[in-house]
Amino acid sequence: MKKLLRILAAALAPLFLLNGCQAVASDTSTLQSRKAVSSPAVSQSSSLQTATADKQNASVWFFDVGQGDSELVRLPDGKNVLIDAGTAESGSHLVKLLKGMNISKLDIVIATHPHADHIGGMQKVIQNFKIGSYYMPRIANKDVPTSHLYTSLLKTIQKKKVSVSEAKAGITILKGSGEQIQLMAPLPVAHEGLNNYSAVAMVTIGQKKFLFTGDAEKESENDMLKSKADLHADVLKCGHHGSKTSTTTAFLKAVSPSAAIISCGRGNDYGFPAMQTLSHLKNDNVKIYRTDEQKTICAHTDGKTITFETGLTSATAS
Repeated sequence: MKKLLRILAAALAPLFLLNGCQAVASDTSTLQSRKAVSSPAVSQSSSLQTATADKQNASVWFFDVGQGDSELVRLPDGKNVLIDAGTAESGSHLVKLLKGMNISKLDIVIATHPHADHIGGMQKVIQNFKIGSYYMPRIANKDVPTSHLYTSLLKTIQKKKVSVSEAKAGITILKGSGEQIQLMAPLPVAHEGLNNYSAVAMVTIGQKKFLFTGDAEKESENDMLKSKADLHADVLKCGHHGSKTSTTTAFLKAVSPSAAIISCGRGNDYGFPAMQTLSHLKNDNVKIYRTDEQKTICAHTDGKTITFETGLTSATAS
């Protein structure tokens, strides 16, 4: 199995494309919050109409994929950026949801790291959508997963001739008129476990910033702090589903978000989110949104303010 994965990785290696890094200025303003206009069990059609009708503002979706992670950034110019794809069980429904949003192409896909609750639905996504560019971290041979899920995903990437780039700190993967996506991690420091390979993406829309951390734990957070990168963001997608292994006080201070999203499954076996993480956020007066309690969450922004909508259509498989 390891040999097969090395062969697939070698086949994909020539496709890795690296770009330069450029700093971004930051600004903050008050975030607003509102409930979905209808009941928490919003129908798929009504919530998707909201997603497709807004042509001037950007929207950032934090999908309810149970005990997993999947986010979608919809930019005003029509570009779609998918970060992770939840579990294998949620894959088919996620595809239906994206198609219901009239999406035929995902301009950028970021697979933060190869854990099943982040890439489980990725094979179905690649099979059903045109992919502009695909980013994933380079994994050391000793840490390469040997699961059928990961092997099948690599085969699908190769079969569909998806353009693959290495996800690592210091590259800018999108730069447009008022929008930018930079990778803040992983940095070239060896740590135990796949979580600290997580690609961490800073999405800038006008004056607003969103930080997506995958499952990055305190070791990766410390690496980012030591790098002296500007980590401030208005919205933080908490690392590792709100586990106590992530969102340290020092990292939270550097990010200084007004709102935080925790993606986790209701009644999950891991006890996520940890009380320690919730305490850190509350002590810093950070507004907390949770997919296990509020289902799919959408942040609408014009680049100056951010409005949250909760209780939207879930991407969890029925």
